[in-house]
Amino acid sequence: MARTFSVIVEQGEDGYLISEVMGLAGCHTQAKTYDELIKRTKEAIKLYLHSTENEEPTSTFLAVQQIAVEA
Repeated sequence: MARTFSVIVEQGEDGYLISEVMGLAGCHTQAKTYDELIKRTKEAIKLYLHSTENEEPTSTFLAVQQIAVEA
């Protein structure tokens, strides 16, 4: 059975793309291209789930919100 996960993708200062899987604490990876990032993210999720077979996700992703703050 396929499960769906929310992933935040950012670009680091060095140009690498970084993904963080919401609800799976510490599950993240990086790659130079978007396609490679998606492939590696799927691998990271599978490894995470395999290593925590009997544990439930630590949280539930709700939203991403941008907030403007005047400095």
